Amino acid sequence: MTLQVYGIPNCGTCKKAMSWLNGHDIAYDFIDTKTAPPNRNMVQAWVAALGAKPMRNTSGQSYRALGDAKQTWSDAQWVEAFAQDAMLLKRPLFVKDGTAVLVGFRAPEAVLISTLAA
Repeated sequence: MTLQVYGIPNCGTCKKAMSWLNGHDIAYDFIDTKTAPPNRNMVQAWVAALGAKPMRNTSGQSYRALGDAKQTWSDAQWVEAFAQDAMLLKRPLFVKDGTAVLVGFRAPEAVLISTLAA
């Protein structure tokens, strides 16, 4: 199965990740979470694999709008929030065979991505 990259097209980090993938001839499917948001079951599986904390887009307006209560939320509450507003998800999110394997993109992690795509 092809590597799936969840994000939004105008996200700088998503652009960097896709540029790196293209430059290394790694096949992937890009899923725009604004036009095709993940469903609750998908989000629940991703949180089970990675935990809710690393999946939080803490720099976005949606996150700030949640107020202070978000500090005490359980993973189940985060699953609901992510399912309701995909902008709360950190980008990009890499998924292989339905399992979230990496969130965010930095050059040192790129080696992991290439092994996932094999």
